[in-house]
Amino acid sequence: MGKYISLLIICCIATKAFYAQNDTIWAYPEDTKSPQAIVKALYTIISGPAGEQRNWQRFRKLFTTEAKLIPISTRPGGESVKRPLSIEEYITTAGPYLEKEGFFEREIGSKVELFGYMAHVFSTYESRRKASDEKPFMRGINSIQLWNDGVRWWIVNIIFQNESKDYPIPGGYIGR
Repeated sequence: MGKYISLLIICCIATKAFYAQNDTIWAYPEDTKSPQAIVKALYTIISGPAGEQRNWQRFRKLFTTEAKLIPISTRPGGESVKRPLSIEEYITTAGPYLEKEGFFEREIGSKVELFGYMAHVFSTYESRRKASDEKPFMRGINSIQLWNDGVRWWIVNIIFQNESKDYPIPGGYIGR
């Protein structure tokens, strides 16, 4: 039994050292220093004008390898459906659209809850095609689950839903 505990401790130390080393070489270590920083990085990376390539390598570094992005939508009959996407599926599905049409998303409200090595962020967003657009074409809420490995924050999952006439964003989720 003692042998297994020692092995577990060695694995934990090696994992922590690996991530610390990789973050030192990584160009954006500030992205993962806090729940607020990782959410800001998320919006920054997916936003940009039409024709601009997004930094998908930077995007990948925000997430655990098993992370999912899960949009919720409503079918015409009113049925709620979810579509879990891996990071790579999100990049290949949403990436071309974001880069072709232009897309700027910004946070307009945030509620952060922390406990130990985990955090939950309810991040209210609004989206525009151009940064200069007067009105957003879409708003919604990202429910972001985060984990801290002792070195940095990671996005574990994001489940999100756009605002609709049936589900307007409650006032308490706009602003800080």
